Amino acid sequence: MSTVVLFNKPYGVLSQFTPEAGHTALDTFGFPPDVYAAGRLDHDSEGALLLTDNGKLIKKLLDPKFEHPRTYLAQVEGKITEEAIHKLSTGVKIKGYRTKPCKAEIAKEPDWLWPRNPPVRFRANIPTSWVQLTLIEGKNRQVRHMTAAIGFPTLRLIRIKIGNIPLGDLQPGQWKRVTESVI
Repeated sequence: MSTVVLFNKPYGVLSQFTPEAGHTALDTFGFPPDVYAAGRLDHDSEGALLLTDNGKLIKKLLDPKFEHPRTYLAQVEGKITEEAIHKLSTGVKIKGYRTKPCKAEIAKEPDWLWPRNPPVRFRANIPTSWVQLTLIEGKNRQVRHMTAAIGFPTLRLIRIKIGNIPLGDLQPGQWKRVTESVI
């Protein structure tokens, strides 16, 4: 039986087991032996990260042909518009590539959200808003590039769901075992 772990990756932590450039890595969180990250979140992103000792599962989660959904909450600079949401949902051009259509909607700041350390820089004259995106592809820094391409740079990015597995009430730095059957 495979080991599968859902981890709430804190801001500033790398999605690898070797620390680098002054960033904390996964080696400090007491995971079961022989698990590896099934995907990645950049050090400046937070939220759901799966780790497993099952190489076939990792391949399935990462191979674009399986179109495995990932859901994100993004705090963006500015007051997001329905027009911007439509652009996100139909695909935008980033780095010479047109993103696949995705599910995009205006969201409210969740009441369960933990404070980020360090906090997002507050600027009194520039409002922020929240967007929820569900993607079936995972290009490098894709959500950040997508929101920037439509004029709403991402300030904070949290992955809240991978496939059918929600982050739930896991706090940053916490993890729990999940069954492979829910993926």
